[in-house]
Amino acid sequence: MVKIENYPLSRVPQTQRVSLLSVAIVHMGMLTALDQFMLGAVLGDSMALIDAFIAIFIGSLIFGIVTFGLGFAGMREGLSGSLLARWCGFGRIGSVLIGLMVAISLLGWFGIQNAIFAHSLNFASGDRLGFGWAAAFSGTLLTTLVAFGFKALRFTARIAVPLFILLVAYISTTVLSGNTGQQLHEIIKLPHSGDTLTISAGITIVVGGAIVASLMTPDLTRYTKSGQHVFGITLLTIIAGEFVINGLAILIAKALNTSDVVTIMSQAAGGAGLLVVVFSTLRVNDLNLYSSSLGIINAVEGITGKKLRYSPTTAVIGIFGTLLSILGILERFVDFLTVLGVVFPPIIGIMLVDYYILRSHRKILDKSREQGALPSETPTIGWAAIIASVIGSVVGLEAEWGVPAINSLLLASLVYGLFKSVCKRI
Repeated sequence: MVKIENYPLSRVPQTQRVSLLSVAIVHMGMLTALDQFMLGAVLGDSMALIDAFIAIFIGSLIFGIVTFGLGFAGMREGLSGSLLARWCGFGRIGSVLIGLMVAISLLGWFGIQNAIFAHSLNFASGDRLGFGWAAAFSGTLLTTLVAFGFKALRFTARIAVPLFILLVAYISTTVLSGNTGQQLHEIIKLPHSGDTLTISAGITIVVGGAIVASLMTPDLTRYTKSGQHVFGITLLTIIAGEFVINGLAILIAKALNTSDVVTIMSQAAGGAGLLVVVFSTLRVNDLNLYSSSLGIINAVEGITGKKLRYSPTTAVIGIFGTLLSILGILERFVDFLTVLGVVFPPIIGIMLVDYYILRSHRKILDKSREQGALPSETPTIGWAAIIASVIGSVVGLEAEWGVPAINSLLLASLVYGLFKSVCKRI
């Protein structure tokens, strides 16, 4: 069993490497979840079918390239993503800031998933609870469980994934087999009913929906044995998460004429569908809140030297996440994914450029790898990487040409390469 928390500040030795399937199952779990189904439903309700699948294909291509690049580096070095960033341009403080950004993004995901949970509760109560009270209740409940280590959450995690996959298979069979009065060829021709998304916007939110998983890939692939394994893991995750889960969600959203996951699940599977939604949000939000809390604790300790206590930190983060739900972050789902799709690609692009092209610290990485240790020299902060990331993100958000995710990734990589070249000559 792969445990991400093992070897947090050291290399994973070759003796601890595991099979392709062991890592692939965990990695696929990142994208075979409710959030990917939500993303697919948005695409299906906002784009023509061919445009939606073009967005998935190009977004998956971007995800696949950067994920394999980072994953291969993690396998080769036996290092987690946060450690790898220290010697891939960002330095110790820069890598802490990346961890903080990941933690904040997971806080946003907590708010979105909690909103789905609250909608399910409110729907089940016949709208008697009201969304605000339902969100406050569900957020408080989950925060309490995670903060005080309630072991039952592990049980929900074990059953949520297979239940969700079975539910998607059941809904797909029911909705797409013609039982709703529409044959598949008729569904394919249906126009979208939601606000229109362009192909470039669709690509960016596909990237945004998966990019945090890409950044976390070295945490898993450091346990793999070869580059072939990394490639296989990346390919399996793209097929399962992007094409199967997203693809089915696109078709189902078109058939039912909605992107609302609660409506889809309740309309197609009744109370059982709502129950699976609740289990799925519990499973995902357990990890979101736990990882966000640890990320913020590590960031504060790395910057200030002060170590926050876990339970109070989790409680505070849970309150913020619950407030995001009540304030309507679910209605800003596309905007949230767009921000993720332009903020994180520059970080990954810079790491890849530094590791594979500039090779700034490859000598000390190679030398220390032979000894099975970390490099003795650690840069404090990589200003060039941080500045280039900010420039790439701003241009990705503001530019009205091209694909925002690609714009931010390529520009940040280019600016970083230029910065480093100029600094060498000075």
